[in-house]
Amino acid sequence: MDIVGRKNWYFGLSLLVLIPGIIAIFLWGLNLSIDFTGGSRITLALKENITNSHIEAVDKILKDQKIKIAGIEKSDKLVIVRTVPIDQNQNNKFISALSKEFKDIREQEFETIGPTIGQETTLNALKAVGIASILIILYITWSFRSIPRPTSSLRFGICAIVALIHDVLVVVGIFAILGHFLGVEIDSLFVTAILTVIGFSVHDTIVVFDRIRENLKRMGSSNFHQTVNESIIQTIDRSLNTSLTVILVLVSLLLFGGESIRWFVVALLIGIITGTYSSIFVASPLLILWQELRNKNKEVKR
Repeated sequence: MDIVGRKNWYFGLSLLVLIPGIIAIFLWGLNLSIDFTGGSRITLALKENITNSHIEAVDKILKDQKIKIAGIEKSDKLVIVRTVPIDQNQNNKFISALSKEFKDIREQEFETIGPTIGQETTLNALKAVGIASILIILYITWSFRSIPRPTSSLRFGICAIVALIHDVLVVVGIFAILGHFLGVEIDSLFVTAILTVIGFSVHDTIVVFDRIRENLKRMGSSNFHQTVNESIIQTIDRSLNTSLTVILVLVSLLLFGGESIRWFVVALLIGIITGTYSSIFVASPLLILWQELRNKNKEVKR
């Protein structure tokens, strides 16, 4: 079975998934929560299902109290209101006015984050992803320093990072689409999910790369294509079985974990699936593509 021989098909499939997400990021951006933008979030619970009259009442009371609204969302028996930062007194007045309209309504959560904290959260998130990527390149370059020619440890590190960026872009792109059409917000839990996906993606890629290194030492590098393909075949069952066990746990959490972690689990699910795919069908074929381009350059120089 020649897996890497169909590398162009895998790259094409990746582009089909990546391009809509990248377009969505540039057109609509991410629907950032107050964790990043700053503001107040009020979660209201009712005993009955939410209707348009509930939403209209919430909207009217906020406008009457001159509180700027950032967004109102409903989910079964919950209403989530996002506003500019307000204090506890303003919140109490809002809840008091709302209680006169609906006797069975209650406040489930009230949270306020200042814009400065939101900016710090954004900066720290970007730092975390950037530092993690640099450390991964350095680690792989050092660990694979004894790799036989014609490859190099730096090449392995860069291919691992490209696969990692592929996985992050898939998750972020899908959430840009979900944010635009379903109002899904990006919060601090999403950053946790992204860092988890990065760790899983690199771990899975290193398993395949380590087998390639072992086979290069044992079989030699005269037929690099065959060595990489054989290494993927030897590790594919392990990668799929490992990922499947994680996916089963995440599906259980998605079904029974509750509303508060739903999109966190969805981000992990997407990331684990694309991380498994990229380790087998992106990172290793990239090594082949790089070697083919290197060989062509040598022939041209001759």
